[in-house]
Amino acid sequence: MDQTLLSYFRKIYPREKNSHKGDYGRIFVLAGSKGMTGAAYLSSAAALRCGAGLVYLGIPESLNTIIEQKLTEIITVPLKETLSGSSDFSDLKRLKRLLECFDLLLAGPGLSMNKATQKLVVNLALNCNTPVVLDADGINSFSQKLLKKKRAGSLILTPHLGEFSRLSGTDIDKINDDKESIALDFAKKFGLTVVLKGYRTVVASSQGGLYINDTGNPGMATAGSGDVLCGVIAALRVQGLSDYEAACLGAYIHGRAGDLAKEQKTELSLIASDILEYLPAVFQELIQKT
Repeated sequence: MDQTLLSYFRKIYPREKNSHKGDYGRIFVLAGSKGMTGAAYLSSAAALRCGAGLVYLGIPESLNTIIEQKLTEIITVPLKETLSGSSDFSDLKRLKRLLECFDLLLAGPGLSMNKATQKLVVNLALNCNTPVVLDADGINSFSQKLLKKKRAGSLILTPHLGEFSRLSGTDIDKINDDKESIALDFAKKFGLTVVLKGYRTVVASSQGGLYINDTGNPGMATAGSGDVLCGVIAALRVQGLSDYEAACLGAYIHGRAGDLAKEQKTELSLIASDILEYLPAVFQELIQKT
C-alpha cells in the first residue's frame, strides 16, 4: 500500500477516547427518486460505515417510509417532490437553512434528471458553505458554465467516463488515451477535485495533485458501485481530510473492498452491497498497518 495513503488514514485514526458523534462530522445526503431508492441507501450507508458521525438523507416524501425500513441508523428528511417522484426546487429555502447545521453535502445518487430537481441541486451546491460531493445526476445537473460560477465551498466530482465526457466536451476515446492529463487540466480549470472512475481510477486536484488507484476489479462494474464510492469519500472528507486526500484514500478503500468481495463472491456475482459489506475489512487492514 502507498505510504502516502496510510499517512492520510493516520489523520483520522486512532480516535480520541472521549470523543462523540459530533466530532466526526454531519453529512447531508440528497439522493433518491422514484425507482432509485437503492442509490440513496448505498451512498448513505457507505458514509456512515466509513466513520461519519451523523448522516441525514433527504428523500422525496413518498419514498420516506420505504427508505426508513431499509436504513436503521440514518436519519431521514422527507422532502417536497415533483410529479415524477424526485426532490423539488420548492424545498430550496428549507434545505438551505437545514444545511447550515451540516459539515458536508453529498448530492446526486439516483436523483433523476427532472429539471426542478436539477435546479435544486445546482442552487444548493453553489451556495453551500461546506464541501460538496457531486455524483451521478448531481454531476449531470451541471455544465461548464455553471462550474465557472463562484462557489461558497469546495467541490469534489465523481464522474464515470460518460458523465465526464459530457461535462468536459471530450470524446471518451480521447479521454481514455490520456485520462491523467485531461482530468488534471479539468480540475485546474474549474478549481475542484475530479475522481474519474473506471479501470485505474484517476484523482486530480486543482493544486496539481494526481493519483492513479490500483485497487479494484471488473466485478465492480455493476450498478450502485459508484454510489458506495461517493459515500466513502464524503465520510473521509467530513472527518478532516482535504478534498484530495479523501478522494485518494476513498478510491483505494472502495477498490480494496471490491477486491476482498471478489475473493468470496467472484467477479461475476459481485454487487454493490458486497462492496459495502467489505468496507470494515479494509479498515481492519489499515488499522493493522498503523
